[in-house]
Amino acid sequence: MALKVQPTDEFRDHISTVDDQGKRVWVYPKKPKGKLYDYRKYVSYLLLTLLFAGPFIKINGLPLLMLNVVERKFVIFGVLFWPQDFFILVLAFLTLVVFIILFTVVYGRVFCGWICPQTIFLEMVFRRIEYAIEGDYTKQKALNKMPWNTEKVAKKSAKTAAFLLISFLISNLFLAYIIGVEELQKIVTEGPANHLAGFGSLIAFTAVFYWVFASFREQVCTIVCPYGRLQGVMLDKKTVVVAYDYGRGEPRGKLRKNQERTEGDCIDCKQCVSVCPTGIDIRNGAQQLECINCTACIDACNDIMRMIDKPEGLIRYESEEGIAEGKKWKFFTSRVMGYTAVLAVMLTALTTLLLTRDEAEATILRTPGQLYQKTEQGHIKNLYNISVINKTNHDMPLTLKLLGKEGTIKVIGSDLILPAQGIAEGVFFTEIAKEQLTSMNSEIEIGVYHGEELITTTDTKFLGPAN
Repeated sequence: MALKVQPTDEFRDHISTVDDQGKRVWVYPKKPKGKLYDYRKYVSYLLLTLLFAGPFIKINGLPLLMLNVVERKFVIFGVLFWPQDFFILVLAFLTLVVFIILFTVVYGRVFCGWICPQTIFLEMVFRRIEYAIEGDYTKQKALNKMPWNTEKVAKKSAKTAAFLLISFLISNLFLAYIIGVEELQKIVTEGPANHLAGFGSLIAFTAVFYWVFASFREQVCTIVCPYGRLQGVMLDKKTVVVAYDYGRGEPRGKLRKNQERTEGDCIDCKQCVSVCPTGIDIRNGAQQLECINCTACIDACNDIMRMIDKPEGLIRYESEEGIAEGKKWKFFTSRVMGYTAVLAVMLTALTTLLLTRDEAEATILRTPGQLYQKTEQGHIKNLYNISVINKTNHDMPLTLKLLGKEGTIKVIGSDLILPAQGIAEGVFFTEIAKEQLTSMNSEIEIGVYHGEELITTTDTKFLGPAN
């Protein structure tokens, strides 16, 4: 049996896409194929369909997801959030972070290889276009080295045009998630001259996306993305990752015909390196910074193992502990249970906040500089300003009622009509009998009604004479 020797850690001193002089090493990954790659394609096509359909999916008349930072209006799963709901968004974000940590602790960087939009667009859209136009990795290298002739100009032009078109579509999609489909349609139909800011945003986003997918590429994962940098503190030896079984594979040696093999199962064909989209050698060890767990190396290695009549799984999903000690993977570790408990508490709190959240939120303040007034009946009147935010997608005629005390409320001017996803403002008088006032500044509660339905309440101060 081959001796289990852990590869050295020298590779951790530098990233695979930068050479000793600090220059960029361009990665030419071999076109992947295999069972896991097919599964990734199906997952990617499903997610791309959902992503492009997202802005058009409506729940209660609201989009599935819209993050309008400009107007500070956010829609998540058809629920409208305003700045007043910021604490709910913060809790939702923290819950998502805990979920990502828990998911990473258990399954490693599966998100990076299978779900991340950067990986899906790069590997399943842009690289596939590149393979279709320029050919596999060897042909791409040859094309880049050849002088500018008719073939090179034609292929490079076709690829650039395709990349720009896809980048423009992604920019429209990105903008739709920010301002909504309706506003994006206005930019498209009414022309750039009427929407300079929107059209300028489309051009800027297109340039950024083109640069990312045509040039920057895997550097997003290895240099920019904080998730890749943080994985080292989230993973442990029990985490499932894409790993090389060095106990079975080492020592490496070329396959020689008609000669008894004394080396490990790895024949040093380097197919796992050729197919890697980030240019690493998975045989250096698990939990490498650049590894996105895309499984391309698993498919490549399994293909070679079948060819030389060796068992598949020399590279496989496995924990570092499983490779080193042969231990069976366990899901419920103390760390996982701790994160699960925290996540359960946060989900419970978030669900409670969402279920008890008011459809509208009102702010009522006494009009600055105005004193109380006495009526002929001896009652006391105060003048108030009201502002109501609608968190739903339908108009609501509003009425105001005094709660807990006897009195009347009279709105000045037209009735309060709260527009869908909008704000209503008005001025009103509150009149209370002097006998019901206990101090110069009495606490009163005002209910905001839509028909007979109480949609929100708010407290304010009522100024009166000293007793």
